[in-house]
Amino acid sequence: MSALKDKYINPLTDFGFKKLFGTEPNKILLIDFLNQILPEKHKIKDLNYSRNEQLGLKELDRKAIFDLYCTGESGERFIVEMQKAKQNYFKDRSIYYSSFPIQEQAQKGDWDYKLDPVYTVGILDFVFDDHKSDSELLHFIELKNQRCEVFFDKLKFIYIELPKFKKKEAELETDFDRWLYVFRYLSQLQNRPPQLQNKIFKKLFEVAEIARFTPEEREAYEESLKFYRDIKNVVDTSREEGKEERNIEIARVMKKNGEPIEKIMKYTNLSKEEIESL
Repeated sequence: MSALKDKYINPLTDFGFKKLFGTEPNKILLIDFLNQILPEKHKIKDLNYSRNEQLGLKELDRKAIFDLYCTGESGERFIVEMQKAKQNYFKDRSIYYSSFPIQEQAQKGDWDYKLDPVYTVGILDFVFDDHKSDSELLHFIELKNQRCEVFFDKLKFIYIELPKFKKKEAELETDFDRWLYVFRYLSQLQNRPPQLQNKIFKKLFEVAEIARFTPEEREAYEESLKFYRDIKNVVDTSREEGKEERNIEIARVMKKNGEPIEKIMKYTNLSKEEIESL
């Protein structure tokens, strides 16, 4: 099925996600989404996009490439990632990635080590293995002591397991519900639902309408959608295989689609040498 037969883009594709949330004219959408999940004291009024490729302190350190990386007007750092498939050591990678916006705050000379908050937000198109039996889809993680008191409130990880969202349009109660509905069903819609009529979602539907795209944007979206479907097909058909076999197959699909080595490493946790040998 051609992407051009759909009225709206799929926000779970790389192109769709960046189109909706990763450009300056549309940052109002990212701000609104993040404000649905952030604590009251860190609500965002404005933000600036930063370079999404982060280098380690040493030349040989591994790079981190975020889907989106931005800074709030009060200095908060936000890593926002769309994750299509499970990875080995996914949580480990999240912790590692969060270290880059921490390290970049270091100042030369006399510095008191005061840090701005760092948030990692993961929109997951899968369910954690250790949370399959519960219905909780929003996970808010922070550092706490043995009495479950917050020990350090400037490092937080927020994960959303999209497959657990089952609400129908008539059941949407909050803007958080409405955003999850958009993530799951936008590309299947033909018209803007009555529940999504406010200014923010009017803007979103305008940006997401494929008929408004330039020829170059349509071509880029077609490629992104093909990649998304290829990855989804690999995941859906390899549920019984081991993680290593699945990651190798995902790497083959990404390599065939011309994806850069760094991106393949991010999705599969395979080494550069392993990917080049496929």
